[in-house]
Amino acid sequence: MLRVRLSVVLAAVVALLLPTASYAAPLPVPYSFLTSAVLAGLQPNADAPGTNIWTCKPTAAHPRPVVLVHGLTGNKATNWQTFGPLLKNNGYCVFALTYGVNKLAPTPLDQFGGVNRIEDSAVELKAFVNKVLAATGATQVDILGHSEGTVMPNYYAKFLGGAPKIKRYVSIAPLWHGTNPAGLDKLSTMGTPFGVTALLGQALDPFFASGPQLLAGSAFWAKMRSGGTPIVPGIEYTNIVTQYDELVQPYTSGIEPGMTNHVVQSYCPLDFSEHFQIVADPIAARIVLNALDPANRKPVPCQLVLPFLGTL
Repeated sequence: MLRVRLSVVLAAVVALLLPTASYAAPLPVPYSFLTSAVLAGLQPNADAPGTNIWTCKPTAAHPRPVVLVHGLTGNKATNWQTFGPLLKNNGYCVFALTYGVNKLAPTPLDQFGGVNRIEDSAVELKAFVNKVLAATGATQVDILGHSEGTVMPNYYAKFLGGAPKIKRYVSIAPLWHGTNPAGLDKLSTMGTPFGVTALLGQALDPFFASGPQLLAGSAFWAKMRSGGTPIVPGIEYTNIVTQYDELVQPYTSGIEPGMTNHVVQSYCPLDFSEHFQIVADPIAARIVLNALDPANRKPVPCQLVLPFLGTL
């Protein structure tokens, strides 16, 4: 009986001295976008691993929570199967929202975010950031966005008072000059102010309002680049682009003077990531970690990364 009691006391002392949380196994980090996104899409309204742990408190090493902002038609789970666990494993408090969902869409179409007007989605982000700051006790967040998620937070920063609440702003596959797939930006010069782009926007507004806004030459970009630049003073911007981006055309739309710009192929010519795989790319991942924590930069690796499939 005495031995049993002593073992219980000893176990309790060990638990106090060596908290179980410090021995938690790292979360698996997949580096294949297609596989992980499809699997995540089978779980409606799920959180990506490592994200939205509302009891998480920032540390001295990482004092700001990271808010993940998905791309067009993505959501908080499908877009962040790589960066949710990666950032959590590296000691960050990580939060992700799904924004811009068509409220009339039935399930499963209600799992596709980013389709509403960017201005309306920015209002959703503002509320989410406030919720994160209240839960964590932090005064600022860092933003990690992909595709449309590299644009919408800047509207919040520039026009909705978000600038003081953002320190670092890291963009994967950004489009600071809009995108011009198949020459669609030429529509903006046909006949009316902002031309067919404006008419297209009116037609798609109930279903896909953000799509025409992202085209080069749209009224949205005229406003975002008012003053000659989208840069908001006080925010540290980092862009990560790929030469094989099939949706941001040209890919150099994601390169902006006054920001820190990275092309993944300049680090690794074996990286064939396109618009989607770059958000699950180990090369881009190291650039992101270095941008969020520049005092502890590590070398960027180089390995074969296939389009959509990533590392095998």
